Amino acid sequence: MQHPMRAGAWARLAAGLGLAWMAATSQQALAAEYVGIVYPRHDLTLSVPVPGIVSRVLVEPGKRVEARQALLALDDRIQATEEQRRKVMLEDQSEMHATQERLRIVEPLNEDMRKLQGTRGAVSREEAARVELDVVTARSRLTQLQAQKKRERIELHGAEQERQLRQLLAPVGGIVTRVDIEIGEWAKPGDAVVQLVDASVCQLRANVPAAVARGLRTGTTLPVRFEPALGLPEVKGELVFVSPAVDPASGLVELRVRFANADARVPAGVKGYLQLPGAAR
Repeated sequence: MQHPMRAGAWARLAAGLGLAWMAATSQQALAAEYVGIVYPRHDLTLSVPVPGIVSRVLVEPGKRVEARQALLALDDRIQATEEQRRKVMLEDQSEMHATQERLRIVEPLNEDMRKLQGTRGAVSREEAARVELDVVTARSRLTQLQAQKKRERIELHGAEQERQLRQLLAPVGGIVTRVDIEIGEWAKPGDAVVQLVDASVCQLRANVPAAVARGLRTGTTLPVRFEPALGLPEVKGELVFVSPAVDPASGLVELRVRFANADARVPAGVKGYLQLPGAAR
């Protein structure tokens, strides 16, 4: 016959184990892990803005570039000549200086003519009218030349921009992962020539049940871990996007968790895992 004290101890132990099992089951129900894919901040496929023959390729795969750095250049000899022509035209001030000098001479003469018109026989009306007409003509021509210089300055700026379009510049800093063109080949807008990836900041994109997403708020800090085989440490990410729409086919909602990756330790394209509160049952 079993001792009453020992029977009570076994009952208490069984009750404790039952409570522990229920707590573990409840915890599993309240938390779940969801898998997603890591995306870089920028993954850009670049093409040239204007057609032309490639004269220089300035990068190669694996090279890090800064924003606005030149990646390749097209033949720009015609554009360079036009830019120089516009610059010479703008810098030519000879006619404007001559007109200003002429105006400096005829304006005082016109004032003297006006003073002498009141003196009988001092100056003829025709002579006074001619001098006044010279002043009007010189002033009008000077105004035209000033407007012309403004147009020439704008045209020079346009020529400079046209020449700048012969270079493909990096829109952001990053690493060149692909170069698909060689010197001497014809490049045209729309054709992929360079791929540029910026993975200094990454996003884990995962799809979760709508019931789970409903309780999440942007700005929340969430842990992100990666495939064990990669040997990468867990990182802290910020929830930056919760889709306002539910996919009608799957009933899932897209989440995006952003995390810093300045040393590029986490490669884009790997799987990541989020530990999130589960849907209530």
